[in-house]
Amino acid sequence: MARFKRRKRMFRRRKICRFCADSSFVIDYKNPRTLRLFTTERGKIIPRRISGNCAKHQRRLTTAIKRARTIALMPYSASLSHY
Repeated sequence: MARFKRRKRMFRRRKICRFCADSSFVIDYKNPRTLRLFTTERGKIIPRRISGNCAKHQRRLTTAIKRARTIALMPYSASLSHY
C-alpha cells in the first residue's frame, strides 16, 4: 500500500507592472530615486520575475539604470566598507 501525499497548490497573485498600472510613474534616468526601487542594496538590477514589470518596461528600466550609472547618478556596485 503506497500512500500518496497531496500537495496543495499555492496560489500566488500575479505581479502587476507599476508602469502599466500607473501612468504618472515615469522611467527617467535623471531620477535615481525611482530607479533605486528596482536595484538591490548591492546595486544589481532586480529581474523581471521578481519586480513584476512587463518586458517593455523592464527593458526601458534597465537602459535608464545603465545611463544613470554612466553619468554617476547611481553606483555600479555597493561600496563594501568591511572588506
